[in-house]
Amino acid sequence: MANYHLVILKKPYLEEILSGRKIVESRFTHTRRGAFEGVCKGDKLFLKESSGPVCGTAVVSDVRRFEGLTPARMIELEKRYNDLVCGLREYWASKAKSRFGVLVWLSEVRRIEPIRIAKKDWRAWVVLREGADYGLLQRDF
Repeated sequence: MANYHLVILKKPYLEEILSGRKIVESRFTHTRRGAFEGVCKGDKLFLKESSGPVCGTAVVSDVRRFEGLTPARMIELEKRYNDLVCGLREYWASKAKSRFGVLVWLSEVRRIEPIRIAKKDWRAWVVLREGADYGLLQRDF
């Protein structure tokens, strides 16, 4: 059974995904966070603009996880995957000291009619659960 996730993205990255240019979403952190263990192939994603509406959906076609990352390994990952991630140099520099990471391949990306939700916390990736889904799971996509 597929899980559902709410993925918060800065506008330029969201537009890159919706245009089909960015096909891999990356999350790199100092500690394990929501996407690291929670996302699997076949899961469904709701794509939300930071401080804006949910504007798209996608399906996870592949996932690669990384542990024990070092600055040198981050440089290798940037060289290997940046054409798919579409990260600016500043993005990779800000993630240089990350220890954990996940790359999520996106398929079946669709732009949808924008949906405003009442999300007030700072989480950038939320595993949705029945009753804690911002009303998204009741919609037909």
